[in-house]
Amino acid sequence: MSKKADLAKQPEQVSAMFDEVAERYDITNDVLSFGNDRLWRIALRRAVDPRPGDRVLDLAAGTGTSSAALAATGATVVAADFSPGMIAEGRRRFGHLPNIDFVEADATNLPFGDDEFDAVTISFGLRNVVDPKKALAEMLRVTKPGGRLVVCEFSTPPAAAVRSAYNLYIAKIMPLIVRLVSSNSEAYTYLNDSIRAWPNQKGLARWLREAGWGNVEYRNLTAGIAAMHRAFKPGR
Repeated sequence: MSKKADLAKQPEQVSAMFDEVAERYDITNDVLSFGNDRLWRIALRRAVDPRPGDRVLDLAAGTGTSSAALAATGATVVAADFSPGMIAEGRRRFGHLPNIDFVEADATNLPFGDDEFDAVTISFGLRNVVDPKKALAEMLRVTKPGGRLVVCEFSTPPAAAVRSAYNLYIAKIMPLIVRLVSSNSEAYTYLNDSIRAWPNQKGLARWLREAGWGNVEYRNLTAGIAAMHRAFKPGR
């Protein structure tokens, strides 16, 4: 499969792609982001603000690194991903923790009941879902009234100089680094293309409101290379 041209996001193809990179996924991300992924995870945990006893759904959980940080607060975390390889790697690393449950799940058809979670979060995974708007509606369905959603995703730097430098990095420099550190360089070519095709901060905020989320707000991370959107389910 050619990942570069396939932005149609066929679920089984994207899942297989993530299966292939699961083992070295966190290392590759750390190198490519120059360590900023660690800062983004800290910002995410603070925005989710999990409390002991909360039930949190971490979608596109990958290897469970963010899920473990959320669980450290005393919350019960369901780490869900549609890649069996990622789930297996997550269980290997964090399966010993008593308050994390790893589940294979499709974000557009979640295997959970209505109003089940106090908080739902998804980091750098929404753009890989075949139907992001449907996924946002599903997240709303499984969140309790008054519950919160946090979406962390790559975005568009508002400053022209930063945007230009970032585009140069992902087009020319990142592919060279990927060839050295990743087990599947084609997968990261796909991911770079998906970043370019993703809506900006205001566009994603509009999607959230259209899905029914309220009190939508966002803030830029690392000069807008990434953005964190936060919203609440109306009620209570």
